[in-house]
Amino acid sequence: MKIGFIGLGIMGESMCENIVKKHDDTVYAFDFVKEKVDLLASKGAVPCESSVELAEKSDVIISMVPKSEHSRSVYEGILGKLNETKTCIDMSTIDPSVSVEISEMVKKTGARFADAPVVKSKPAAIAGTLGIYVGGDEETYEFIKPILLYMGENVIRMGDNGKGLVMKICHNALVSQIQNGVNETITLAKANGISIPDYATAISYGGASNWYLDGQAAKLEAEDYTTAFSIENMAKDVNICVNLAKECGVKVPGEENALDVYRTALERGMGKEDFRATIKVVRDR
Repeated sequence: MKIGFIGLGIMGESMCENIVKKHDDTVYAFDFVKEKVDLLASKGAVPCESSVELAEKSDVIISMVPKSEHSRSVYEGILGKLNETKTCIDMSTIDPSVSVEISEMVKKTGARFADAPVVKSKPAAIAGTLGIYVGGDEETYEFIKPILLYMGENVIRMGDNGKGLVMKICHNALVSQIQNGVNETITLAKANGISIPDYATAISYGGASNWYLDGQAAKLEAEDYTTAFSIENMAKDVNICVNLAKECGVKVPGEENALDVYRTALERGMGKEDFRATIKVVRDR
């Protein structure tokens, strides 16, 4: 079974490399940035000149691209190469409604389709320990699960097409609100003479203990904003959440507050910094 991977960005690069290392057949790779393709070729992937070439040669086509319009463009572009022998997995984080549209378009060709967005960041992508949420029918899920386990250690089917993305958006929305609470209370603690290390230790003793703070406290103390997951990417997910909530008639004032923080960070030109850098926005306010 030959696998093709489209989109070799911060996450996709390491996800594709894990497939190359663990899969016992050909892995094709494509990205518009030639240097990224060359890097994966040096790891053992077979480079392609286009997503169309990749789709033609691959039995399973995986995409990991930034936005809804990019996913739509990928699948519109390869549609003529799809048939009942092909399986498509879009691991991008995009609008659930757009993913459902893509799934319907793909399935009309006879091909299978699943959305399978990931959680955690670059270190987990390197280690192959991502969490993966799948939207698609049970048969497709069982077929693709061994491939997903090349990249992640926790894989769960959330329901039909689009439901993996709904869960991913809910997950990142919760992270953004936990993060905002950490940012606000660290700022308050420091204003009263409590250091970040002491704050983090004290939080770990009680019910407010959380995975985000455990992983970020030392970097926040060092003011290290080296990017593992960017502000612009998290802002995209927060914005998707707010829009999804409006579509569903659900009020999410906490997430709207987080969106305001992210918008301010983007206005300040911080989009390429790691998303923990939003503490600067909260602190400066």
